[in-house]
Amino acid sequence: MKNQEDIGNAIRPFYGDAAAAQLTTLLKQHINIAGELVAAAAAGNTAKAADADKRWHDNAVAIATFLSGANPNWPQATVVEMLNKHLALTSREATNRIKKKWTEDQMTFDQIFSQAMEMADTLSSGIMAQFPTKV
Repeated sequence: MKNQEDIGNAIRPFYGDAAAAQLTTLLKQHINIAGELVAAAAAGNTAKAADADKRWHDNAVAIATFLSGANPNWPQATVVEMLNKHLALTSREATNRIKKKWTEDQMTFDQIFSQAMEMADTLSSGIMAQFPTKV
């Protein structure tokens, strides 16, 4: 959960303590739900997996709503699309890992890494556009 705290802390200088805490909470929920989803999928519990997947996507919308409310350079639809792509890739990687498809797992991890860097660029660009004198 340290990464989630680090991300929340990264926005603190721009959006304040309350926003940093809120984003950290949303991101920790994201990781917890992902863990539930993987555990349910690994156990073959499709009902629990479907429930966790729905909550995971709902959480992505909550994150997008928070971010778009904080910065007009992050339109909600764009952030939702970005996060849904991340969820799809992460789900694919977890499925490949559960099925021990190691080559596909590794290739998907590389896609996740690239897409995470794109998300970081999008968020950083939005902050630079909103706060040109602070960066």
